[in-house]
Amino acid sequence: MLRRKPTRLELKLDDIEEFESIRKDLESRKKQREDAEVAAAGEEAAAIALGSEHKSREQLINDRIGYKPQPKAAGRAAHFGTFEF
Repeated sequence: MLRRKPTRLELKLDDIEEFESIRKDLESRKKQREDAEVAAAGEEAAAIALGSEHKSREQLINDRIGYKPQPKAAGRAAHFGTFEF
């Protein structure tokens, strides 16, 4: 394997300024997202408290992710499809 000398990287003032601006932008986005999540959680908690219908934790999760479970068919044929024994 060929060896080469280490490459020297120089940090310029423009690079530092760009890094700082991007970091501040990401922090502000993160803060806005957290504020929005807190507000949404407060609204959801208020809706749950005001609603007369109490849902289980599983139902709340299913509603949040958009999962609508289908009822399972009972009986022996449901387990084996069209096969009959």
